[in-house]
Order: sequence, then structure tokens, then C-alpha cells
Amino acid sequence: MSTPLFWLGVGCVLWLLGLHGLLTLRNAVRRIIAINLMGSGVFLVMVALAIRERPGDPVLVALVVTGLVVAVSATALALRLSGQLARARKGDA
Repeated sequence: MSTPLFWLGVGCVLWLLGLHGLLTLRNAVRRIIAINLMGSGVFLVMVALAIRERPGDPVLVALVVTGLVVAVSATALALRLSGQLARARKGDA
């Protein structure tokens, strides 16, 4: 069960679930979670591609680590902006 092909499939399923959520949900926070789910699927696919060889590809692993940092920062920014937008719509700005 720990073959790279299995994890490649799991990453693709995660990405598709996130895409479905992004296209069908209307709540901003839920859409942000769907985008994070898509990102997690992409990271999982990249790690599966990195471990298909015995020593692993350090470039793909470094890209995943960098992508995780960027994803956390983008999520924090998106949540802050969605909170400000919700307050502005209520009139509490």
C-alpha cells in the first residue's frame, strides 16, 4: 500500500475533491478550505513522484516544503481578507 502509484492516486482524488468544493460551495471559508485541499493533493502527487526512485529527488521535496510555507501564508491572508469582507458587508467596517 505504500507504493508511489497509490499515493499518486490519493493525491489526484484529493485534488478532485477540492475542485468539486471550489466549484460548488459559496461560503468563503469553505472555498479556502477547498483550495487548501487541492494544494494538499498537489503536494502529495509531488512527493509520490519524488519517491519513485530509491534515493528520492531532493528538488521536488524542497519544492513541497517551500509550497507548504507559501500555502500557510496564503491561507492566513485569504482568511484575513474574507473576515474583513464579511465585516464590510455587515456594515461594521
